[in-house]
Amino acid sequence: MPSESVHARPYIQLPTHTPVAGALRAVESFLLRGGQQTARRNAWASVVADRQRAKDRREAEHEMAALMTGPREDAVRD
Repeated sequence: MPSESVHARPYIQLPTHTPVAGALRAVESFLLRGGQQTARRNAWASVVADRQRAKDRREAEHEMAALMTGPREDAVRD
């Protein structure tokens, strides 16, 4: 298993063409050498993935609730 993250996104997601993004990446790489930088990026990727799964789960629950509470044609009427 490679030591580098599959996700190459920085902790702060700014457009890559701005001078600020380059400066932040330079400071990050200076302060967080090697493994720490990779660990932080992997942790952030996990947070983003968890948020996406939670969003997908909420949407699925909403859809299921809508299907369950919708009008039913086979219901017995008085």
